[in-house]
Formats: sequence, C-alpha cells, structure tokens
Amino acid sequence: MSANNVVLTVTPNPAVDVTYTVDGVHLGSSHRVPTPLYRAGGKGLNVSRVAHQLGHPTLAIATAGGPAGEQLRADLLAAGILHHLVPVSAATRRTIALVDTAHGNTTSIFNEVGPALSGAEWQALAAAVVDNLAGVQTADGVRKPGVLVGSGSLPEQAPADFYPALVALAHAAGVPAIVDTSGSGILAAAKAGADLLKPNNHELMEAVGESNLVSAARKLMDLGAKRVLVSVGEEGMLAFSADAPSRYIQAKLPAPLSGNPTGAGDAAVSAAAVALANGVEDLREILRAATSWSAAAVLMPGAGEISPQYNELAQQLIITDH
Repeated sequence: MSANNVVLTVTPNPAVDVTYTVDGVHLGSSHRVPTPLYRAGGKGLNVSRVAHQLGHPTLAIATAGGPAGEQLRADLLAAGILHHLVPVSAATRRTIALVDTAHGNTTSIFNEVGPALSGAEWQALAAAVVDNLAGVQTADGVRKPGVLVGSGSLPEQAPADFYPALVALAHAAGVPAIVDTSGSGILAAAKAGADLLKPNNHELMEAVGESNLVSAARKLMDLGAKRVLVSVGEEGMLAFSADAPSRYIQAKLPAPLSGNPTGAGDAAVSAAAVALANGVEDLREILRAATSWSAAAVLMPGAGEISPQYNELAQQLIITDH
C-alpha cells in the first residue's frame, strides 16, 4: 500500500497504558515484578502508533490533562508520532494490563473510567478535528488526510452524537470514516453511514442484541454502515460489505498465536485505515492486511506495535468466501 495520505485518528478517552509482565498471579499475595512498560495509549493512539511504525503518515488527536497527560505527551514526542493534544482540566486516565506468562500469556486489564470533559473542551476537540481535516501540517508541508478514525470508549457525560458527528465531519471533508467503539456508539456510527466499523464478536452481538454473528453484522449494514470487520478470536476475522450483504469473507491463521492480544484490534483498524486512506477498495485486500497486522500485534508485549512478521503472517492466512 502507498504511504501518501495521512491517517487522522481521534481518541476522545486516551490513557497511559501500564503493562506488567508477571510469572503467575496469586490472589491475596504480594508480587515482585519488573519495571512495567509505560505507553501513551487509547485505541486511536494505538492505531496511529502502528501506522507510524510502518512508515505511514499519521496525526493523532486526543485530550491530555494532569501529570498522566504530560506523561502521554512525552511518550508521543519520544516515539516521533505527530499529534495534536487538546488540554483538559481533568487528569488523563490509566489502564493497567497484567500479562501472565505462567498461564499462556493471559492478560487481565483494568481500565480506569475516563473523566468528564467540559462543554468547552468538547468544542475544542471538535475544532481540532475540523482544522486537521482541512490539512495536516507535517515535516513535508501541509498534507491531505485520507481517512478519519474515531476509536475507543467515551468519557463520562460525553455527547451521545460524538461518533456520528465525526462521520459527518469526515464525509463533509471528502474522506472515509472508520469507527471502533462499543455499545450504542456502534449503532449510532452505523446510522451515520460509517465507511467501516470494527467491533469484536462480543461487542457486535451485545450492541445489536443478536446471537447470530452474521445476522448482527448485516444489521449494521442495514442501518447504513458500508463495511464491517469483526474480530472472532482464534477464528480470525470476518469482513462484510454493503455491496454484497448476503456474503462475507473470513481470514484466519492455520493455528492460533500465543501472546498479548491487547492491541490486536487496534492494529487491524490501523491496517484498514492505511488501506482506505490510500484508495484501496478491495475488501479481500483490506481483510488480509487487517488480519495479518492484528496477528502480528499479538506477538508484541504492548499495544500499539506489531511484529515484523506481519508480511509472513499475511501469506499464511486461509481466506474463504461464505
């Protein structure tokens, strides 16, 4: 895929990710652990980090407040990820991940609830999106965004129409919109005509209220979504398109990988975003990239990066039409 157009990401509820790798967790006991991995996180920031790692231009828009917000800013600067941080009064939240190597790299995640933003802060975040949709200032000059990605949960008391508004802003600027969230936000983004939605199987069925995964995905397209990618764990990923709603494509590896799945979904979104940003329309190509990048993320210790084996993994995928 070409690397010409900017992947613009929006993370309304960012976090400082703290990842501990431990040799077994014993409830009620004290644990001596190595220094954790600290990283600017939140789903949209992970999307930008993966794109940046592979040489694709990206700009990450997020909020930042308090000491954790400064830590988030410092990490983005150290990583060289272009960013636009909107200052807020509340402290940026943290997420804690425990990767248990004694039990097959199982991961337990503790997500702090994001603090509420003021009306003025929401307006400032929207203004940052509008400004950068008009053109992103990069080291090579002002560049046109090729896609807008809205990712993650929303902080408390967030506007119910936040993600639909992002889709509308993207379409007004002439760029596709990807949304990766859960709950009612998925339905709202579908109704707004999102170009691609990326839930996992549990998020999808819960949001739609449907026990059949295929039927649930088709309901999102009935609402207005153009494409749906669904992560299904060891079964890989399913891809649906409103252009052929009665069919879908599945991609999976011959055998599941062991590792940390925390950032796998974000890597899949990053692959889809890079594809759409640069004019890729073929659903099979989008699915192959998204599945291989997602699998490569499992092999890394923290969210927001993928293993160099992603091309090798792409060649191993079993892709079937249904």
